[in-house]
Amino acid sequence: MSAPPVSFDRLKAFIHDAMVHLGLPDGDAMTVAGLMAQADLQGSDGHGVSRLPQYARRIKAGGFNVRPDIRVVREFPSTALVNGDNGMGHLVMSRAAAIAIEKARVTGIGWVSSQFSNHAGPASLYATMPLAHDMIGLYFAVGNANHLPPWGGLDMLLSTNPIAAAIPAGEEKPIVLDMATTVAAYGKVKTKALRGEMMPEGWMIDRSGKPLTDPKRAEEGMLLPLGGMEAGYKGYGLAMIIGLLAGTLGGAAMGKDVIDFNHDDDSVTNTGQAICAINIAAFGEVATFKAAVDTLVRDFRNSERIPGVDRISVPGERSAEARIVRGRDGIPIAPALMRSLDQLAGELGIAKLG
Repeated sequence: MSAPPVSFDRLKAFIHDAMVHLGLPDGDAMTVAGLMAQADLQGSDGHGVSRLPQYARRIKAGGFNVRPDIRVVREFPSTALVNGDNGMGHLVMSRAAAIAIEKARVTGIGWVSSQFSNHAGPASLYATMPLAHDMIGLYFAVGNANHLPPWGGLDMLLSTNPIAAAIPAGEEKPIVLDMATTVAAYGKVKTKALRGEMMPEGWMIDRSGKPLTDPKRAEEGMLLPLGGMEAGYKGYGLAMIIGLLAGTLGGAAMGKDVIDFNHDDDSVTNTGQAICAINIAAFGEVATFKAAVDTLVRDFRNSERIPGVDRISVPGERSAEARIVRGRDGIPIAPALMRSLDQLAGELGIAKLG
């Protein structure tokens, strides 16, 4: 039997309580809880509360620093390099986004890279932060485990390396693109496993090149890059470039140096991420730009459709709809995940989520 949906506020409070009992200061716990709960609210189930048991294991094993000294270690007028001191990625990237926004306010653009960060949830959480300041947001990251070989190879040297972009509109909702450079993010594979569902063909293949659809056998195979079997060289190339920008440029792990945090709870991952804020006012009138975005969105939405297509969407619409529906009806929690969260609650001595 499925557990009843959980409200956003209850989910946030549960994560906050867990983080406090795991040793995070109250303010940091609130920041992490808010971002994790937002992930579930927008439908990014593979990056929200489902990660809590794993985070708890790493904290208990010493894999995360619960009281990090997050600081700028290198800086120019429009750029900064942030050392996350192995803190929770949510804290590191929240700080990085704030710095990028402030630099863009002054110079027109802010690019902030991070080193010694950690998994931070869905990329769109950070790409959308500049929106409130009439800025465009871009986010890049090196994933926390390698599940992708170079095109034509077998050695796992690349991760899903996500990219996100958020562009403000006027009357329309912002355009928000959040995607992995693989056909499916590994978080979706983990979500399928939690729900007891099979993966569709085209997400993964085994080492002989045959389709792999059982998510519980994911370690036997590899993710397919964007473009799939026919044009995967495009996704492979994009994953490599994003990894160089998010990882190598900031002195973070890339390639064979990436730690698989799904199986290693105590090593420092040195995860790399980068965020860029672009001040629209540096290029023209903000209102004019937003009106132009509105026009483009409406042109796309109202354009002629091929037979069988009921609606043309733009990036970000499904997440926006999920926030409305889940904010009203609650956030669904898979039974297997709820059991895991109940167990964690018992270990920490906090109230269960349900």
